[in-house]
Amino acid sequence: MHGIILAGGSGSRLWPLSRELYPKQLLKLNSKKSLLERTYERLMGIMDMDNILATTNTKHFSDVKMQLRQYSDDVRVLAEPLAKNTAPAIAIATKYLLDFGMDDIIVAVPSDHLIEDNEKFRKTIESAQKLAKEGYIVTLGVKPQEASVGFGYIKIGKEIDKVGYFVDKFIEKPDFDEAQKICNNPDYFWNCGIFVFKASTLMNTLKECAHDIYEVTQKFNFTVQDDIDYMTFDKYPNISFDYAIAEKAKNIVMVKMQSDWSDLGSWEAIYNINQKDEKNNVKIGDIIEKDCENSLLYSSERLLAGVGLKNVIIIETPDAVLACNKNDVQGVKNIYDKLKQIKNDAHRIHTTVYRPWGYYTVLNQGDGYLTKMICVSRKGQLSLQSHNHRSEHWVVLSGTARVTLEDKTFMLKAGSSIDIPVKAIHSLANPYDSELKIIEVQKGDKLTEEDIIRYKDIYGRVK
Repeated sequence: MHGIILAGGSGSRLWPLSRELYPKQLLKLNSKKSLLERTYERLMGIMDMDNILATTNTKHFSDVKMQLRQYSDDVRVLAEPLAKNTAPAIAIATKYLLDFGMDDIIVAVPSDHLIEDNEKFRKTIESAQKLAKEGYIVTLGVKPQEASVGFGYIKIGKEIDKVGYFVDKFIEKPDFDEAQKICNNPDYFWNCGIFVFKASTLMNTLKECAHDIYEVTQKFNFTVQDDIDYMTFDKYPNISFDYAIAEKAKNIVMVKMQSDWSDLGSWEAIYNINQKDEKNNVKIGDIIEKDCENSLLYSSERLLAGVGLKNVIIIETPDAVLACNKNDVQGVKNIYDKLKQIKNDAHRIHTTVYRPWGYYTVLNQGDGYLTKMICVSRKGQLSLQSHNHRSEHWVVLSGTARVTLEDKTFMLKAGSSIDIPVKAIHSLANPYDSELKIIEVQKGDKLTEEDIIRYKDIYGRVK
């Protein structure tokens, strides 16, 4: 078996904790490991780790590869140049495996699901594998726990081989009244977005049901080049696997999920999985409350105080606070989309961003300038890099910085400073055991993390 991990989502419904450049699959929401890491480990329980392939957006490539390199130095990650939804992502990853002669059973899984019972998950996949070998595309269905408008539903038909069921129809995110009618019907299941199929079966189904996707996919040859060509990839339609394939295919069947499952797609889901106090409150972080009930109170760093709150969600981050009724959590995505529309960076990035070498915090930003405090952990080192659109000025606050600038090396102590011109090749390292902190002032017409050209990197972020 081979595994495809879909790691390109934005996690917009978990804003402000989840951001475009650091979405929920990279977060450690209720564990010391991220959802992506736990997904990888779950697949390791049913297949060789060398058989696992992750696919993500280019903007998440470095973070995804960095998290997965702890399991293997040769971890495989495909970088999609554009967000085109799950149908193109699964198609191109399957083509990658076929190009290297791997016409095997594939388990395609999202990277943002929470599953605690990995043994029962393994047994579910084994059941699905039996039907996939017979030429079916298998989707996994979860017995509904409540009437939810956040999930799609599957209506099953006739049983097949005492393992699964033919799919009668899909219902995409019904309204609440319809969800109430069907959630207690034994013939309906939540569609959890996990699929099991043979590689060649999927290609044949694409050719029949989604010929436009099939035609684009055939233009790629990964034996010649690992990179995904932008112009070719841009020809894909932006469409989900459900709409493009599952709802049209004649060979689609469903197997019941035997394990627990949650997609952690909303703050209500985060509330549901966490331990509650005697008044059904979930309190995470520095929280003081009086007479609050049935609420989620989350603080990332500041004191959060609540009085008389009932059925609410309060999420505090350094640059944004979300407050909403617990019944309206699906509307958080509208806030995210509005921020994106008005070009407010609060949808894209946190003020504090963690990297393998440490972290940085954005202190101030304006027209043509951006100021950061950069903290480099002991023995940490930023990549050897350059920028096409900005210059930088560094001032050492504490510790000792080893700065590489073109062909020279400088050792700078607290109080020292240095200028990094536009397009100059440079690096910053902390060779000692104490933390290194510097102030970085950027000046230029494009002050984004995308303006980084990496040449060498000890964390494997250079393709």
